[in-house]
Amino acid sequence: MEIVSILLSVIGWMTYIYLTFTALYLFAFSFASLFRVPALKVPDIPHRKIAILIPCYQEDEIILEVAKEALNQDYPKELFDIVIIADNFQSDTIEKLQKLPLILFNEKFPISTKTRALNHALKHLTQNKYDLVCILDADNIMEPDFLAKMNQALHQDCVAVQGHRIAKNLNTPFAILDAISEEINNNIFRKGHIRLGLSSALIGSAMLFDYHFFKDLMADIEVVGGFDKEIELRLMRDGYRINYLPDAYVYDEKVQNAKAFSRQRRRWLSAQFHYFGIHFIPALKAFFKKGNIEYLNKALQYLQLPRILTLGLLFLIALLHLFLSTSEMTILWLSSLIIIILALLLAIPSTFYKKETLKAILYLPVGFLFMLLSLLKIKGANERFIHTKHTFNAFQIKKKK
Repeated sequence: MEIVSILLSVIGWMTYIYLTFTALYLFAFSFASLFRVPALKVPDIPHRKIAILIPCYQEDEIILEVAKEALNQDYPKELFDIVIIADNFQSDTIEKLQKLPLILFNEKFPISTKTRALNHALKHLTQNKYDLVCILDADNIMEPDFLAKMNQALHQDCVAVQGHRIAKNLNTPFAILDAISEEINNNIFRKGHIRLGLSSALIGSAMLFDYHFFKDLMADIEVVGGFDKEIELRLMRDGYRINYLPDAYVYDEKVQNAKAFSRQRRRWLSAQFHYFGIHFIPALKAFFKKGNIEYLNKALQYLQLPRILTLGLLFLIALLHLFLSTSEMTILWLSSLIIIILALLLAIPSTFYKKETLKAILYLPVGFLFMLLSLLKIKGANERFIHTKHTFNAFQIKKKK
């Protein structure tokens, strides 16, 4: 019995250290995000030619509106091309797209992946010479000044810039929770990191790269899920820097129900743990041998459970200790719970402090349950294509002012 007691005590302390480390990590960068990122003093950069790549899989319902919106940039028309990689589209959609002033690749890939679509476009875009490449998702809508701002933000100090993705729709409780989650990510893993001198995290779209650098980088990348994680890990490993532009907006559709929420998170979790397993030991070696803190920091991010799971577990454990235990651990668990709650509250934009958000918070236990189920089903999710269908009308956006 004594051995069992010691074992349980060790497991308890390890769980406490793990969850508390996550809470402190989130709080540090959340607090840092409250401070304005100082503007870098760089010379005015001339307009450069940009290829805007939009890989799509069976997105017939929204792609026409997305394409038309993408053409309306406040940027010299001759200096950007909309490039749509249409995978498994209906013939009538293709005919309508062909009438628009854009570059269209009509494909039916045997195995559909984002990396395959992007590499196909990069391989066949040989007629026009580009300086930069912008990556969008099939549902993304850029603010009219997006390209102009991103063009100025990509300079000699970085090889990539992440724009600010915000919610296109807040029409269901899960869409609100998804939108809040995205903004927390923006503040903690992007703005907070930049404020403390680290690189921004990537998110898979609303990204700008040097064209030739990105083409060379993508040449040997063939992954089913989490291609943005593959890219940022390679960049951190090799000592490159990623900038973040909080005032360059792209609207992104948020998942609208529990099923889509669970499916999307399962894919993300699988990719996260996959890349942690591959990169944690190399990141540790790079830190001790070369002082590469960026690479180690990224690996530590992938070690953490999703915030909703961390919050839920801390709440349940603290509650159990509060009612069933009188040990000093009760105060420790409650302190960790308070820390993560403060971290999340600081990272949520003030625009979400309204009654609709309070109603959406009631669905957090449902989200926690689905995340737990996703955690049990992540095996192999990173090895097969899981498509999230988009249906939200592009012109229903309430534009950010």
